[in-house]
Amino acid sequence: MGILDPVKPSVLAVRLIPNVDRGFAEKLKLDSDRHRALGLITCNIDDALYVSLDEATKFAEVDVVYAKSFYAGSGYPSGPLSGEIIGMLAGPTPAEVRSGIDACIAYCEESAWFYSANDEGTLNFFPHLISSTGTYLSDAASIPAGQPLAYLIAPPLEATYALDLAMKAADVTMQVYFEPPSETNFAGGLLTGSQSACRAACAAFQDAVLDVAAAPQKY
Repeated sequence: MGILDPVKPSVLAVRLIPNVDRGFAEKLKLDSDRHRALGLITCNIDDALYVSLDEATKFAEVDVVYAKSFYAGSGYPSGPLSGEIIGMLAGPTPAEVRSGIDACIAYCEESAWFYSANDEGTLNFFPHLISSTGTYLSDAASIPAGQPLAYLIAPPLEATYALDLAMKAADVTMQVYFEPPSETNFAGGLLTGSQSACRAACAAFQDAVLDVAAAPQKY
């Protein structure tokens, strides 16, 4: 493992429920017309799955009806297939949900990567550019669907320092701040602006995290 080597997520378990029991659907707060089928996905990296679930909403008639990180992260799972997060996609038919699952997994494995900030691979961060949001993250960030988003995550001190520099480096606004500690003890934010501004924010965030990793006690 070296600096800026990708840290790729692994989808651990997937299931499709073709027709959710209506009593259970009520507990899950599903829409009785739109949400007949349900897809379940676990992954060993939570932020990778969050952005991948959003991607699914752009390729299938599905909604992200549940997505939660597990406390303490993937190092302390409740079981071998639990990972760091569970996500649920709901849609009107099994075919739509299957398409959503396929899009989610493809994006997770091919694009939604963390990166190492040190040679040991022990300090990882997520400087992820979303060129066009789906319905899930646009709702989370209170922006119109299709807007660019810089999804920035790192350990607490690194994220705090790097978010400040990211916002100074580009014409972006912070829509969401994930203050430390999160369930997985990371921190970060969702920043929006033009695509070029979000890209610049991601680059500045990355440079700042690498700077802290290289010289932790320099100030």
